[in-house]
Amino acid sequence: MTHTNNKIWTLSFVFVVISNSLVFMIFEMLLPTLPLFVTEIGGGASQVGLVTGIFTLSAILTRPFAGLLASKIDKKFLLVLGILINAFATGAYYLSSDISTLLIIRLMHGAGFGLVTTYFATLAAEIVPKERRGEGIGYFGVGETVAISVGPMLGIMTLELYDFQRLFLGGMAVLLLAVVMGVFVKRAPEGKKLDKQSNVKVKIMERRVFYPAILIFLVGIAAGGIMSFFSLYAIEKDFSQVGLFFFVIALASFIIRLISGKLFDLFGPTIILIPGSIFSIIGLSILYAANSDFTFFMAATFYGFGFGALLPAIQTWCINLVGEHEHEDAMATFFNFFDFGIGGGSLLLGLVAAATSYQAIYIVTILVYILFFMMYVVYLIVKKQQQPKELGGLYGERKNQASSH
Repeated sequence: MTHTNNKIWTLSFVFVVISNSLVFMIFEMLLPTLPLFVTEIGGGASQVGLVTGIFTLSAILTRPFAGLLASKIDKKFLLVLGILINAFATGAYYLSSDISTLLIIRLMHGAGFGLVTTYFATLAAEIVPKERRGEGIGYFGVGETVAISVGPMLGIMTLELYDFQRLFLGGMAVLLLAVVMGVFVKRAPEGKKLDKQSNVKVKIMERRVFYPAILIFLVGIAAGGIMSFFSLYAIEKDFSQVGLFFFVIALASFIIRLISGKLFDLFGPTIILIPGSIFSIIGLSILYAANSDFTFFMAATFYGFGFGALLPAIQTWCINLVGEHEHEDAMATFFNFFDFGIGGGSLLLGLVAAATSYQAIYIVTILVYILFFMMYVVYLIVKKQQQPKELGGLYGERKNQASSH
């Protein structure tokens, strides 16, 4: 697709970034509060797990249909529809008087979330200039990072000050604002034409992005160890600044994304993935040995630099590996592998913690990132042997893409 100028920060891109951030903020707002609502209506620990799991399963099963739907219906309409589903599902939680009703609403919410996460990413990639896509996706992810750090705190504060009714209805109101922003997003005419060009089928997985998808799966495993178990590890280590720890991760991710996208566009994924994995290994190693507030915050800084750089880099790499009309398939595979990593990682690391300690979790995550590093180095060696002038960088991938069509 050609762009008339090289500008990233168009009004449409701003609307996409903000509305995507609002969707993620409300999603994160519900993570610590919805389990409390489950117990409020009579559910136990197993029901809390079921409510969480059915949402993820619904999102994963919905995403493979994103590409097919976008070839039949304008993806902007599908995005707005997906945000509306998120909004009304969030408001409808308050109407749940039993677990069965809550599960049905959760199933709908997961489907809507699966659609919007896919279409937000593909519209962002469509709107920004192709030659600055890495930079644009990096900025796009900054909004998510801020939302992820603010959301849980906002949810807990709302419950402390008000009640579940205002939590859910307030979340719905915020998402309706995201709907309005989605309506005003303008697509390039070339993007609409590309959606209709090919006979798109439902894809469970886009094979061309399998390798980066495996890498994001590994990133997800480690992320699951941080998100699911750090609060308990902090108790084990007598560290009380849990909220500030996550804020430092978010801040480090924000800072690194201001430069990592530009580097990706200039040099390809290697300059991000190698240092990013090393930063993550350093951060997790410090976390394993942490014995003071300073060392915990050092761990958060290094891990935030690594995670914050890796996520948008692998996302952009996936997009660059497929045709313009196949971005939905690439993003569906990307997000599903990431979700599988978080879910499967939480399960695996929970077994590790039960058999040993919460500290042992971070030995496993260090090993996961070492595997990440080794796999990418092997990829580079194989790529160099096959095509000496193409080391997996952005321009090399574009050449491969052009030759495959």
